[in-house]
Amino acid sequence: MDRLAQRRLRRRVTLNSVIRGIIFDLGGVLVPLDFSRGYRAIAGRCAYPAAEIPRRIGATDLVRRFETGQMESREFVEQLCQVIGLNAGYDEFCEMWSEIFLPGTLIPDTLVEALSRKYRLVLLSNTNQLHYSFVEQQYPILRHFHRQVLSYRAGAAKPSSRIYHQAVEAAGCLPEECFFTDDMALFVEGARRAGIQAELFEGPDKLMRDLVAAGVRW
Repeated sequence: MDRLAQRRLRRRVTLNSVIRGIIFDLGGVLVPLDFSRGYRAIAGRCAYPAAEIPRRIGATDLVRRFETGQMESREFVEQLCQVIGLNAGYDEFCEMWSEIFLPGTLIPDTLVEALSRKYRLVLLSNTNQLHYSFVEQQYPILRHFHRQVLSYRAGAAKPSSRIYHQAVEAAGCLPEECFFTDDMALFVEGARRAGIQAELFEGPDKLMRDLVAAGVRW
């Protein structure tokens, strides 16, 4: 079967599928963030300007290892501080590291609560222990989710097929019975390759249209 035929078959299966699980990304979908805020906070205490910090961090694999559970928090903080010349204690670093998160949510709490009454809600995020501990305390919207599939716990990150399979398992249904939204096109495509109905998040209005188009009612 060629790729076009496979896409047509997948589309027919999707159109005939009833959504049972809804999977949300975290940062950029539920929770607003601005990485430059974190870099500015760190720049005031380190040897490099804010614009240089992401380049220096990106030249290492520290974040990838931390976000896939290959490093403990204190080990990550110690090594990252060395990379950027940051003189800060562990608690100080955690505070600066979480400056990326903005107040409020991008999706109404009422929408997520209504969906949770009728569907299995799963949170799927590339994140780390420090960030998730912060958002769990600061954003009550997360209380509506039945399961969380987090990269640092899962040992894999989007767009790896492994983490999508874990999300489907957490939803307790078939891949085609899941709806997923993410603000990163690469991660949306990864979900589609895993058989999940997935749409790019571009704001709450489009999300609601996409949910209705997928047959979701609340």
